[in-house]
Amino acid sequence: MTCQISHTTVDCANAYELSEWWKQVLGYADLPDDPNEPGHEECMIHSPETGHRLLFIEVPDTKQVKNRIHFDLQPATGTRDEEVQRVVALGATEVDDQRNRYGPGIGWVVLADPEGNEFCILRSDEERARAPMTES
Repeated sequence: MTCQISHTTVDCANAYELSEWWKQVLGYADLPDDPNEPGHEECMIHSPETGHRLLFIEVPDTKQVKNRIHFDLQPATGTRDEEVQRVVALGATEVDDQRNRYGPGIGWVVLADPEGNEFCILRSDEERARAPMTES
């Protein structure tokens, strides 16, 4: 017997605002039978393509240290750098630039969402096919 992941939960100060922000980043949507509204303390969104669900829950404490778990995002189309620009324009903050960690332009960029939760943007499949990662 094994378990499966039902959804990923993100603790936050404002569930509605953060779920709305992540919907823009990921192309997710509200659940059809449970729309999110301002003031909701729990807001679930899902991927219309895969069904993956994210649940944002309001908690009284604030983020204090680096996340122990985070999202690694990969552009479905375009490049990592184009996606970094798009997400920063939506309100993300750059935390660390690791683009040259394994050679020129190869690594990733660490960003934070509006509440400070870190996530990474990796290279797209197309970029990795053109320039595979090699250790320096």
